[in-house]
Amino acid sequence: MSRLRTRRARPPVALALPALLAVAFLLMPLVGILSRTQWRDLGTHLTSPGVVEALRLSLVVSLWALGFSLLLGVPLAWLLARVEFKGKALVRSLVLLPMVLPPTVGGVALLLGFGRRGLLGPWLEGTFGITLPFHTSGAVIAATFVAMPFLVISLEGALGGLKPSYEETAASLGSTPLRVFFTVTLPMVAPGLIAGAALTWARALGEFGATITFAGNLPGTTQTLPLQVYLLLQDQPEAATSVSLLLLAIAMAVLVALRGRWTGTPAARMEPGAPVYAEEPADPAPEGPVGPLPSGVPAAPEAPVSPEAQVDGGHWPLHATVTGFNELTLDAEPGTTIAVVGENGAGKTTLLRALLGLTPRAHAELRLGDADVTDLPPHRRQVAWVPQDGALFPHLSALANTSYGLRARRVPRAAARAEAQAWLDRLGVGHLAHRKPAQLSGGQAQRVALARALAARPRLLLLDEPLASLDQTTRARVRHTLRTHLAGFGGVCLIVTHDPVEAVSLADRVLVLSDGRTLQDAPPSEVTRHPRSPWVARMLGRNAWPGTASADGLELAAGGRLVVAEALPEGAQALAIIAPEAVSVHRVRPGGSPRNVWPGTVREITAVGSRLRVLVGSDQAPDLVAEITPEAAAELGIVDGAAVWTSVKATEVTLVRL
Repeated sequence: MSRLRTRRARPPVALALPALLAVAFLLMPLVGILSRTQWRDLGTHLTSPGVVEALRLSLVVSLWALGFSLLLGVPLAWLLARVEFKGKALVRSLVLLPMVLPPTVGGVALLLGFGRRGLLGPWLEGTFGITLPFHTSGAVIAATFVAMPFLVISLEGALGGLKPSYEETAASLGSTPLRVFFTVTLPMVAPGLIAGAALTWARALGEFGATITFAGNLPGTTQTLPLQVYLLLQDQPEAATSVSLLLLAIAMAVLVALRGRWTGTPAARMEPGAPVYAEEPADPAPEGPVGPLPSGVPAAPEAPVSPEAQVDGGHWPLHATVTGFNELTLDAEPGTTIAVVGENGAGKTTLLRALLGLTPRAHAELRLGDADVTDLPPHRRQVAWVPQDGALFPHLSALANTSYGLRARRVPRAAARAEAQAWLDRLGVGHLAHRKPAQLSGGQAQRVALARALAARPRLLLLDEPLASLDQTTRARVRHTLRTHLAGFGGVCLIVTHDPVEAVSLADRVLVLSDGRTLQDAPPSEVTRHPRSPWVARMLGRNAWPGTASADGLELAAGGRLVVAEALPEGAQALAIIAPEAVSVHRVRPGGSPRNVWPGTVREITAVGSRLRVLVGSDQAPDLVAEITPEAAAELGIVDGAAVWTSVKATEVTLVRL
C-alpha cells in the first residue's frame, strides 16, 4: 500500500487571511455574550416575572406571525414560482423589501398603512372595531411583515427546483389543481417549507424595530423578549446578557437543525438505511388484453363525472386537430397504438402536451369517443401521461402511486388500493407495492408508472419515451410487458420514441413529424420499406440520400450521381434508400455489373449483433454505411483509415418520391 497521503489543496494566503478575519469578526460578539454571562444567576434572570411574561408574549406573537405567514406566504410563493404574469419582478421586489428595509422604517410604514391615521386604520377601527397600534395584534402584524419574506423566498426556491412533470402527471391522472397542490406539491417541497417556517418563526421571535415603532412597548401587551432586553440593558445589564443568551441559543438551534438547507430543493432522496434494489426478473405478465380485473377483485365504482365524460362502452376512438406549432389531424380507432417519431425539435412532445392541454405552443381540438374534451382542463380529459422519467411521486409507495388516479376520482380507499394492487400484479411488480420509488430499479419504476396510468382508466394514453432510460435487457422485458397490456386497451395510445425496435414492435402506425407537420403516417412495414425522411431512414439503419430525378438516375443533393433501376419523372424530388447489407466493400475497384462504384476511406467500425457496420466517407458520394461479417472484414483487412471501394447495384436502390 502506498504511504503517500493525499494532500489537501491549500488556499491562497491572500484569500484565507481575510476569510479567517471575517470568521473572527462574526464570532467575537458571540464569545462576548458567552464570556460575560453570569452563569450562576442565569436561572434567576430567566425566571423573573418580567422575562417570563415577555417570553410568553414573544411565543404568542411569533406563532401567530408564523400562522399568518403560512396562510399568505405559501400561496404567494407558489404564484411566484409557477405563474408568469406582468409585474412579477415588482411583486418579488415587494416580498424582499422588508428584508432590506430598516426595521424602524418598516414600523413607520406600518403606522402609515394600518395606524389610526393611516390608510386602512380608520376603516378597520370604524367597521370592525380593530385598533392595531399599541395592541398585541399590532405586534403580530409587525412580526409578520418582517418575517414572511423568509418563508416566501425559501418555498419559492423549493418550488422552482420541483420538476413540473410531477404536477402535470398528477393532473393527467384526474387530480384537481388544489388536490395536486396538497397531495403532490407540498409534500415534495416539505424541506423548503419546513426551513422557511423555521426561519420565519425565529425572525418573528427576534423582531424589535418594527414592533416598538408600530406597536409600542407595553408590558404584557406588546413588550416581547427583544424589547425586554432593551429595557434590561438600562438597569440590569447582567440580566439583559442572560436573556440575549436565550435568544442566541434559540437562533443557533434553528440554524443547526436546518444545517444550511435554506431552500430545501426537493429531490427523490432515499430514506436513511433504505436498501438499493437491482433489477430482478419480473413474474411473467398474464397474457391477454387490458380489460376486466382479475376475479375476486372488486371493481371500483365510477366517480361522479360530467355528462361530457360519461363512459361510452369502453371504446374511445380519437379525433384531434392540432394547430399552432404543430399542424396536423389525427384519427385513430380504439386499440390503436401510434409511434410518434422525428428528429429533435420536430414537435413530438409538443403534440403530447397539446393533447393534454398543457402547452400554449399548440392547441388541440380533441374528441375521445363521443365526448368533446377540447375545453376541459387536463384533470377532466381522462388523458393519462407517462413522462420519460415516469414521474413517480417519491413520497408515496408504489401502491399509493398506482391508486392515486382512482383516489382523485373519489373511488373509496379500499377499492382503489385493491384495483391498484391488481394492476401491479398484472405488470409483474405486485410484490413491490410497499416500496418507495427510490427503492425501485429503472424497469420496476417504469412498470409502476405504466400501472398507475392504466389504473386511472384513461381514454387516451400518452407515453413519452417510456423506455429511454433503461438498459437493453430491462428495455426488452418492459417492451414485452407494454405490448402485452396494450393489446386490448379500449382507447388510443401514442408513444414518442427514438428507438426503431419500439416503433416497429409496439405500434400499429408510425407518425413521422417534421417541424410540427405530418411527414408520414403509415404502418411500420410501409415506413420501414419506404421511409419519407432521411432521419427516419437513418433511424431504421438505412442509407438515405435525397436528390432530384434526372434522365439516367438521381442527381444527389450532396453532390454526385446515383444510377437507379426505376425511373421517375425528370425533376421529381426523391429519397434514395439503400440498405447497409446491399453495399459491397472491396479493397480494389470492382468489375462486373455494379453501376454505382465509389472510392472512399473507412471512418468508423461498429458492432451490431453478429455483424459489423462500416462507415465509408468519399469525395464522390455522401457517407455510406455498409454491413459485413467479421470474417469478411478480417479477410479484407478493414480497419479505421483503410482505403476501400464501395459498390451498390442499381436494383438495390429504392426510390421514395417526396
